[in-house]
Amino acid sequence: METELLPFLVGVVLATALLVVAALRHRKRSSTSTSKHRRLPPGPRPWPIIGNLNLIGALPHRSIHALSARYGPFMSLRFGSVPVVVGSSVDAARFFLKTNDASFIDRPKMASGKHTAYDYSDIVWSPYGAYWRQARKLWKAHLFSDRQLRSQEHVRSEELRALLRDLSLSSSAAAGRGGVVVVLKEHLLMFSLNVISRMALGGKYVGEGGTDAGSPISPAEFRWMVDELFLLNGVFCVGDFIPWLSWLDIQGYVGRMKRLGKMFDRFLEHVVEEHSQRRRREGDKFVAADMVDLLLELADDPKLEVPIKRDGVKGFALGPPHAGSLGEGYPPTLQGSEVPRVKGILRRHQGEGCGHSTTITKNFKSKIASKGLNHKMFCLCKIVEIKIL
Repeated sequence: METELLPFLVGVVLATALLVVAALRHRKRSSTSTSKHRRLPPGPRPWPIIGNLNLIGALPHRSIHALSARYGPFMSLRFGSVPVVVGSSVDAARFFLKTNDASFIDRPKMASGKHTAYDYSDIVWSPYGAYWRQARKLWKAHLFSDRQLRSQEHVRSEELRALLRDLSLSSSAAAGRGGVVVVLKEHLLMFSLNVISRMALGGKYVGEGGTDAGSPISPAEFRWMVDELFLLNGVFCVGDFIPWLSWLDIQGYVGRMKRLGKMFDRFLEHVVEEHSQRRRREGDKFVAADMVDLLLELADDPKLEVPIKRDGVKGFALGPPHAGSLGEGYPPTLQGSEVPRVKGILRRHQGEGCGHSTTITKNFKSKIASKGLNHKMFCLCKIVEIKIL
């Protein structure tokens, strides 16, 4: 028995010795390269495996602010296996975002970008390079050009009238019941989602009249998907910072991202296919009516430096609905914590008022004239500012 175990024991000892030697050589090489090529700013000493994650609390910005007060405006941290340099002053921000913008323009490759953005195919998650530069140019020159935004003015006007109508009905119903609080956040969120989904995808997918009969999702599912997308793009995922633990998916976030990615893919495939069928049906008479139509036209352009594949079209189309929602779970917490601090600002808004907003509300059925656009935008900006506060 001892003779049979001897080769196994020798193998274990040799493997352990090799691992120790390799670890020591790697440590020596890392320390040498760091001393020669990397002069990192000061910072707290990292722990094995977790780095400085133990110093980051439930409010990361406050934790980092407290650390910067101790270590200075330039500070080095380690989040798991990932080295991080933090700049917390105006000069530091200028150094990163202006002076060395090209060096720091990339976003790190994280699980949310891989599983919810078609493997980093949209403009937010795609790495800096030819594809990103082309995407940025397309966004500015075609998808969100002044001409395109003007062509969608009727969408914004219709949804604004719907918003004012809903607010009027809600306030009337509340007055009949002796006064009930109208949740403005919900109305504004629906307004934002409806405008952006109509401009980007060509249809309403939440609220009254949402989705078409053949849609693979219900309005409630679409709303949940947008909220879930917002949440999962902002969570702390252990595997992003400790890669060798990513396969465990300790928090369950990666599984949720994969499920959400499949749901969005099924929905967006339906939307893109509908638009493709309309293009084929109308032939030479086809006129692009929304962002998906424009993306399909651009995808067929042979002059593009980097071809846009079908997943790229869906990734681009996913961006505006995501940006149009502040998420369901986040704003109430933000608003609840900030309202006591901004009472003076809210009081100023009440004093300024919206002038003719009462007239607009009473006459919401009438056409909103272009000459009232500045006043209308002033009111909307005030509403949005209050919403953010």
